[in-house]
Amino acid sequence: MEMSLEVVVLPVADVDRAKHFYQALGWRLDADFAGADGFRVVQFTPPGSGASIIFGTGLTEAAPGSAQGLHLVVAEVTAAHAFLVDHGVAVSPVFHDADGVFHRAGTTGRVPGPDPARRSYASFASFTDPDGNGWVLQEITTRLPGR
Repeated sequence: MEMSLEVVVLPVADVDRAKHFYQALGWRLDADFAGADGFRVVQFTPPGSGASIIFGTGLTEAAPGSAQGLHLVVAEVTAAHAFLVDHGVAVSPVFHDADGVFHRAGTTGRVPGPDPARRSYASFASFTDPDGNGWVLQEITTRLPGR
């Protein structure tokens, strides 16, 4: 049975502020629906992505900013980093993991700069949205077999 991750719910405190942030990144606004009693759903899709994010009011009981480790795959992490900086986003410097495996929580094990061998899956940068939801850019140039 095939399954596809389609939507990730982000907990935010201010829906309009979050909408402005993701719109400024050039993400496609798919929906902004309001229902009864203040219920609201806003959906965005990153360029080239098959999955979307939604946020709003009445969608989750999670604390604003508690979504962490959300990955955005990019073909060139330094170009993606520059794009975010140009759009006013505070983004970490590009880094790779000290052990060369995968990035860790927080900043432990981060080595400045992209992976020296520029191996696919091994270079990163991170940023947060205005609520503190944590995003990671991951450079993937060649996918592992079957992916």
